[in-house]
Amino acid sequence: MSLSQFDARWFKSSYSQAGGECVEVAFLSAGMVGIRDSKDAAGPALIFSPHDWTAFTTSITGGTFDLPTA
Repeated sequence: MSLSQFDARWFKSSYSQAGGECVEVAFLSAGMVGIRDSKDAAGPALIFSPHDWTAFTTSITGGTFDLPTA
């Protein structure tokens, strides 16, 4: 499968602030999802399958990656 990031429409969350450190997301062909650092648009991107994207976002909203409070 060939996935082109060059034709992708990358977007930031509506919660992002101008000049902030943001992650951009793009919905790619075959249901794949890409994420990248907005400060390095020409840099690498992580590509998730639809199943892995769902697992990742579910883990985030469920607090799996939250730092422990001191």
